[in-house]
Amino acid sequence: MLTLKLIQEETERVIKGLQKKHFADAEQAIANVLETDKMRRSTQQKLDHALSEQKQMAAKIGGFMKQGLKDDAEKAKEEVAKLKESSTQFQADLDKYEKELTDLLCQIPNIPYDEVPEGKSAEDNVVVKSSLRECKEGDTVGNWDTCPENSDAVLPHWELAKKYNLIDFDLGVKITGAGFPVYIGKGARLQRALICFFLDEARKAGYTEIMPPTVVNTASGYGTGQLPDKEGQMYHCEVDDLYLIPTAEVPVTNIYRNVILEEKDLPIKNCAYTECFRREAGSYGKDVRGLNRLHEFSKVEIVRIDTPEHSKESHKEMLEHVEGLLKKLELPYRILRLCGGDQSFTSAICYDFEVYSEAQKRWLEVSSVSNFDTYQANRLKCRYRHGEDKKIELCHTLNGSALALPRIVATILENNQTEKGIRVPKALVPYCGFEYLDGNNFD
Repeated sequence: MLTLKLIQEETERVIKGLQKKHFADAEQAIANVLETDKMRRSTQQKLDHALSEQKQMAAKIGGFMKQGLKDDAEKAKEEVAKLKESSTQFQADLDKYEKELTDLLCQIPNIPYDEVPEGKSAEDNVVVKSSLRECKEGDTVGNWDTCPENSDAVLPHWELAKKYNLIDFDLGVKITGAGFPVYIGKGARLQRALICFFLDEARKAGYTEIMPPTVVNTASGYGTGQLPDKEGQMYHCEVDDLYLIPTAEVPVTNIYRNVILEEKDLPIKNCAYTECFRREAGSYGKDVRGLNRLHEFSKVEIVRIDTPEHSKESHKEMLEHVEGLLKKLELPYRILRLCGGDQSFTSAICYDFEVYSEAQKRWLEVSSVSNFDTYQANRLKCRYRHGEDKKIELCHTLNGSALALPRIVATILENNQTEKGIRVPKALVPYCGFEYLDGNNFD
């Protein structure tokens, strides 16, 4: 969440940032925070004064008793009792204002960086780079008309999966329900090959692999901003009050909850492969057909904890890492800088990577790489000792998909159709052990 100090010292910048994100009633929301904080500070002062008076009066009681002034001592005791009663009420009021303040802050999204473009929806996102052509200023999703040359004979991935016996969507419905596919034979081996490839590439780039739990407690969901903002999108195990993770970002980033790091140890670079679970996976129709949107899917996530001074460089390195993966997979891609209105609740800046679907004739998001500034760290109380005086400061947190598998599998199938079968990208052949997905699941 935004720090109270930022809101107090840079109120106008915060309001303008929230308006850029199209957050409703930004001015009123900030006014509510400042007013509640004013009441909190006033109550704290009253409590401190009452406690101080109580302490002084208690000290006088001993003196009165030594002097034999019992009446004065009794009056002092009565005064102390009144002060204790007042202190109890002030503490209750203080607790109430602190909770109200925290609740208000949790409802306010992060503010975007200056370089985040204006815009209300995905159509206003800026195309900053593409494997298809040079990008120019003013290129947005809304006016982007560059796509690979398509063949009318190209089959969608759900038909290819059935043709070559790679993925059984109906079997997934039988076992669990829609959005839970079953990978078979070479389809399963391709999935495993991609996981190993992504993890190996992350290790080569200096990331330490983590194997975290795939269920988290409420504090972890709160720490990275999934709760209370995305509670309805997460699977909740009500008996134990635990949540299935929507991404490895949640458990991995929460490793550093309530931790004070040393500046020399930053940036911390972690990666993790996990299954991910999204209860609200989207609408019905072509957008969710096949592997487009799933309730359970595999993903390799990269996470960084960094200093404010270096986090933008870290973000750049993460973007280059994801782009390198798409190049090695030989997939047509474009990189978008999201506009204010299309950014997530917690991000300060976000870039999406999209890969072109030959059969569906549309772009599919395969990765989001975000810098959250101090927004998550403030929730997590993730801090570091800065400079020679070892001043405690908030870290910056960053993460990105590197990569999410379903749409990568879909676009590998659709973009590599040949008479022999589906050609496997060269980078994956050593991991798969075969060059084609051809229906022969026993070679």
